[in-house]
Amino acid sequence: MRAIVIDDERLARKELITLLNQLEAVEIVGEAVNAEDAKEKIKELNPDVIFLDIQMPEKTGFELLEELDTVPHVIFTTAYDEYALKAFQVNALDYLLKPIEPKRLEEAINKLIKKVETNKTVEQAADTSGQKKLTLEDQVFVKDGDRCWFVALSNVRLFESDGNYIKVYFDNVKPMIHKSLNALDERLDEKSFFRASRKHIINLGWVEGIEPWFNGGLVVTLKGGDRIEVSRRQAARFKEMMSL
Repeated sequence: MRAIVIDDERLARKELITLLNQLEAVEIVGEAVNAEDAKEKIKELNPDVIFLDIQMPEKTGFELLEELDTVPHVIFTTAYDEYALKAFQVNALDYLLKPIEPKRLEEAINKLIKKVETNKTVEQAADTSGQKKLTLEDQVFVKDGDRCWFVALSNVRLFESDGNYIKVYFDNVKPMIHKSLNALDERLDEKSFFRASRKHIINLGWVEGIEPWFNGGLVVTLKGGDRIEVSRRQAARFKEMMSL
Protein backbone atom coordinates (compact mmCIF):
# COMPACT_ATOMS: atom_id res chain seq x y z
CA MET A 1 0.00 0.00 0.00
CA ARG A 2 1.56 3.27 -1.16
CA ALA A 3 1.33 5.98 1.50
CA ILE A 4 2.14 9.67 1.95
CA VAL A 5 2.50 11.24 5.41
CA ILE A 6 1.29 14.86 5.58
CA ASP A 7 2.14 16.86 8.69
CA ASP A 8 3.72 20.28 9.26
CA GLU A 9 5.64 19.00 12.31
CA ARG A 10 8.86 17.25 11.28
CA LEU A 11 9.09 15.15 14.44
CA ALA A 12 5.50 13.93 14.07
CA ARG A 13 6.19 12.91 10.47
CA LYS A 14 9.34 11.04 11.39
CA GLU A 15 7.70 9.21 14.28
CA LEU A 16 4.78 8.06 12.13
CA ILE A 17 7.08 7.01 9.27
CA THR A 18 9.17 4.98 11.73
CA LEU A 19 6.03 3.15 12.90
CA LEU A 20 4.78 2.58 9.36
CA ASN A 21 8.14 1.20 8.23
CA GLN A 22 7.60 -1.65 10.68
CA LEU A 23 4.47 -2.75 8.81
CA GLU A 24 5.04 -4.86 5.69
CA ALA A 25 1.76 -3.80 4.09
CA VAL A 26 2.79 -0.14 3.83
CA GLU A 27 5.32 1.52 1.53
CA ILE A 28 6.09 5.17 2.30
CA VAL A 29 6.41 6.90 -1.07
CA GLY A 30 6.55 10.48 0.16
CA GLU A 31 5.97 13.05 2.87
CA ALA A 32 4.61 16.59 2.76
CA VAL A 33 4.95 19.55 5.11
CA ASN A 34 1.76 21.48 4.20
CA ALA A 35 -1.32 21.41 1.96
CA GLU A 36 0.33 22.84 -1.14
CA ASP A 37 3.24 20.43 -0.87
CA ALA A 38 0.76 17.60 -0.36
CA LYS A 39 -1.26 18.49 -3.47
CA GLU A 40 1.83 18.17 -5.65
CA LYS A 41 2.96 14.93 -4.01
CA ILE A 42 -0.49 13.32 -4.29
CA LYS A 43 -0.73 14.24 -7.97
CA GLU A 44 2.80 13.00 -8.69
CA LEU A 45 2.87 9.84 -6.59
CA ASN A 46 -0.77 8.64 -6.73
CA PRO A 47 -0.83 7.07 -3.24
CA ASP A 48 -3.37 4.51 -2.03
CA VAL A 49 -3.65 6.25 1.33
CA ILE A 50 -2.63 9.53 2.95
CA PHE A 51 -1.99 10.03 6.65
CA LEU A 52 -3.27 13.57 7.06
CA ASP A 53 -2.77 16.00 9.91
CA ILE A 54 -5.93 18.07 10.29
CA GLN A 55 -4.60 21.24 11.91
CA MET A 56 -1.87 22.76 9.75
CA PRO A 57 -0.88 26.39 9.13
CA GLU A 58 -2.34 28.26 6.13
CA LYS A 59 -4.65 25.39 5.12
CA THR A 60 -6.15 22.61 7.21
CA GLY A 61 -6.34 18.99 6.17
CA PHE A 62 -10.02 19.48 5.31
CA GLU A 63 -9.20 22.42 3.04
CA LEU A 64 -6.60 20.29 1.26
CA LEU A 65 -9.18 17.57 0.60
CA GLU A 66 -11.60 20.13 -0.85
CA GLU A 67 -9.01 21.08 -3.47
CA LEU A 68 -8.24 17.54 -4.67
CA ASP A 69 -9.92 16.33 -7.86
CA THR A 70 -9.88 12.78 -6.59
CA VAL A 71 -9.29 11.72 -3.00
CA PRO A 72 -7.30 8.63 -1.96
CA HIS A 73 -8.10 6.76 1.22
CA VAL A 74 -7.56 9.04 4.23
CA ILE A 75 -6.46 8.28 7.77
CA PHE A 76 -6.53 11.44 9.85
CA THR A 77 -3.88 12.12 12.48
CA THR A 78 -4.69 14.72 15.10
CA ALA A 79 -3.73 15.90 18.57
CA TYR A 80 -7.12 17.53 19.10
CA ASP A 81 -10.17 15.69 20.38
CA GLU A 82 -12.62 18.13 18.79
CA TYR A 83 -11.20 17.30 15.39
CA ALA A 84 -11.46 13.59 16.09
CA LEU A 85 -15.23 13.97 16.33
CA LYS A 86 -15.27 15.96 13.11
CA ALA A 87 -13.26 13.23 11.41
CA PHE A 88 -16.00 10.76 12.27
CA GLN A 89 -18.57 13.12 10.77
CA VAL A 90 -16.76 13.16 7.45
CA ASN A 91 -16.79 9.35 7.36
CA ALA A 92 -13.02 9.07 7.14
CA LEU A 93 -11.48 5.64 6.97
CA ASP A 94 -10.07 6.16 10.47
CA TYR A 95 -8.40 8.70 12.71
CA LEU A 96 -5.38 8.38 14.97
CA LEU A 97 -4.97 10.51 18.05
CA LYS A 98 -1.43 11.79 18.69
CA PRO A 99 0.81 10.49 20.11
CA ILE A 100 0.02 7.54 17.87
CA GLU A 101 -0.01 4.12 19.49
CA PRO A 102 1.47 1.27 17.40
CA LYS A 103 -1.53 -0.96 18.12
CA ARG A 104 -4.03 1.67 16.94
CA LEU A 105 -1.97 2.25 13.82
CA GLU A 106 -1.97 -1.45 13.02
CA GLU A 107 -5.75 -1.57 13.50
CA ALA A 108 -6.15 1.33 11.07
CA ILE A 109 -3.94 -0.38 8.48
CA ASN A 110 -5.88 -3.64 8.79
CA LYS A 111 -9.13 -1.74 8.23
CA LEU A 112 -7.60 -0.09 5.18
CA ILE A 113 -6.45 -3.43 3.72
CA LYS A 114 -9.98 -4.84 4.03
CA LYS A 115 -11.48 -1.77 2.36
CA VAL A 116 -9.03 -1.88 -0.53
CA GLU A 117 -9.59 -5.60 -1.08
CA THR A 118 -13.37 -5.19 -1.23
CA ASN A 119 -13.23 -2.12 -3.45
CA LYS A 120 -10.32 -2.65 -5.80
CA THR A 121 -9.91 0.19 -8.25
CA VAL A 122 -8.23 0.32 -11.65
CA GLU A 123 -5.38 2.55 -10.52
CA GLN A 124 -2.85 0.32 -12.26
CA ALA A 125 -4.27 1.59 -15.55
CA ALA A 126 -4.05 5.25 -14.51
CA ASP A 127 -2.27 7.70 -16.74
CA THR A 128 1.12 8.52 -15.25
CA SER A 129 0.35 12.20 -15.80
CA GLY A 130 -2.13 11.96 -12.96
CA GLN A 131 -5.00 12.95 -15.28
CA LYS A 132 -6.85 9.66 -15.36
CA LYS A 133 -10.61 9.81 -15.75
CA LEU A 134 -12.67 9.71 -12.58
CA THR A 135 -14.72 6.50 -12.45
CA LEU A 136 -17.60 5.34 -10.29
CA GLU A 137 -15.08 3.77 -7.90
CA ASP A 138 -13.37 7.11 -7.17
CA GLN A 139 -14.43 9.36 -4.32
CA VAL A 140 -14.65 13.10 -3.85
CA PHE A 141 -14.53 15.18 -0.69
CA VAL A 142 -17.43 17.58 -0.13
CA LYS A 143 -17.63 20.16 2.65
CA ASP A 144 -20.64 22.29 3.58
CA GLY A 145 -20.04 24.37 6.69
CA ASP A 146 -19.18 21.96 9.50
CA ARG A 147 -20.53 18.94 7.63
CA CYS A 148 -18.16 16.96 5.42
CA TRP A 149 -18.46 13.81 3.35
CA PHE A 150 -16.30 11.37 1.40
CA VAL A 151 -18.63 10.47 -1.47
CA ALA A 152 -18.18 7.63 -3.94
CA LEU A 153 -19.01 8.93 -7.43
CA SER A 154 -21.32 5.94 -7.87
CA ASN A 155 -23.58 7.57 -5.25
CA VAL A 156 -23.66 10.97 -6.97
CA ARG A 157 -26.69 11.14 -9.25
CA LEU A 158 -26.30 14.70 -10.50
CA PHE A 159 -23.91 17.66 -10.73
CA GLU A 160 -25.53 21.06 -11.21
CA SER A 161 -23.75 24.31 -12.04
CA ASP A 162 -24.56 27.25 -9.75
CA GLY A 163 -22.39 30.25 -10.60
CA ASN A 164 -18.80 29.42 -9.66
CA TYR A 165 -19.94 26.39 -7.67
CA ILE A 166 -21.33 22.93 -8.36
CA LYS A 167 -24.17 21.34 -6.40
CA VAL A 168 -23.42 17.68 -5.74
CA TYR A 169 -26.63 15.62 -5.45
CA PHE A 170 -26.34 12.48 -3.30
CA ASP A 171 -28.51 10.88 -0.63
CA ASN A 172 -30.88 13.62 0.56
CA VAL A 173 -28.36 16.46 0.40
CA LYS A 174 -26.85 18.70 -2.26
CA PRO A 175 -23.83 20.54 -0.84
CA MET A 176 -21.68 22.74 -3.06
CA ILE A 177 -18.06 22.56 -4.17
CA HIS A 178 -16.04 25.42 -5.61
CA LYS A 179 -15.29 23.99 -9.04
CA SER A 180 -16.24 24.64 -12.67
CA LEU A 181 -18.66 22.24 -14.35
CA ASN A 182 -16.54 22.35 -17.52
CA ALA A 183 -13.40 21.33 -15.61
CA LEU A 184 -15.27 18.52 -13.86
CA ASP A 185 -16.74 17.30 -17.15
CA GLU A 186 -13.24 16.87 -18.58
CA ARG A 187 -12.25 14.62 -15.66
CA LEU A 188 -15.32 12.38 -15.47
CA ASP A 189 -15.50 9.04 -17.30
CA GLU A 190 -17.89 9.58 -20.21
CA LYS A 191 -19.07 5.96 -19.99
CA SER A 192 -20.65 6.74 -16.61
CA PHE A 193 -21.42 10.47 -16.71
CA PHE A 194 -23.17 12.54 -19.38
CA ARG A 195 -23.16 16.31 -19.93
CA ALA A 196 -26.91 16.84 -20.37
CA SER A 197 -26.70 20.61 -20.79
CA ARG A 198 -24.59 23.63 -19.90
CA LYS A 199 -25.92 23.31 -16.36
CA HIS A 200 -26.10 19.58 -15.64
CA ILE A 201 -24.02 16.37 -15.64
CA ILE A 202 -25.96 13.20 -14.87
CA ASN A 203 -24.85 9.79 -13.65
CA LEU A 204 -26.11 7.36 -16.31
CA GLY A 205 -26.52 4.63 -13.70
CA TRP A 206 -29.24 6.70 -12.02
CA VAL A 207 -31.40 7.17 -15.14
CA GLU A 208 -34.89 5.79 -14.54
CA GLY A 209 -36.98 7.30 -17.33
CA ILE A 210 -36.62 9.20 -20.61
CA GLU A 211 -39.30 11.19 -22.44
CA PRO A 212 -39.42 13.55 -25.44
CA TRP A 213 -39.34 17.30 -24.74
CA PHE A 214 -39.64 20.56 -26.65
CA ASN A 215 -37.63 21.27 -29.81
CA GLY A 216 -36.22 17.74 -30.05
CA GLY A 217 -34.84 17.69 -26.52
CA LEU A 218 -35.41 15.08 -23.82
CA VAL A 219 -36.30 14.99 -20.15
CA VAL A 220 -34.52 12.41 -18.03
CA THR A 221 -35.95 11.25 -14.71
CA LEU A 222 -33.38 10.04 -12.19
CA LYS A 223 -33.97 7.57 -9.38
CA GLY A 224 -35.22 9.73 -6.55
CA GLY A 225 -37.34 11.94 -8.80
CA ASP A 226 -34.97 14.60 -10.19
CA ARG A 227 -36.06 15.64 -13.71
CA ILE A 228 -33.27 16.97 -15.94
CA GLU A 229 -33.63 18.40 -19.42
CA VAL A 230 -31.20 17.15 -22.07
CA SER A 231 -30.54 19.89 -24.58
CA ARG A 232 -31.48 19.36 -28.24
CA ARG A 233 -27.83 19.33 -29.30
CA GLN A 234 -27.04 16.59 -26.73
CA ALA A 235 -30.21 14.52 -27.23
CA ALA A 236 -28.95 12.52 -30.23
CA ARG A 237 -25.72 11.60 -28.46
CA PHE A 238 -27.63 10.67 -25.33
CA LYS A 239 -29.96 8.35 -27.28
CA GLU A 240 -26.93 6.71 -28.88
CA MET A 241 -25.26 6.15 -25.51
CA MET A 242 -28.45 4.71 -24.02
CA SER A 243 -29.00 2.53 -27.14
CA LEU A 244 -32.34 4.17 -27.91
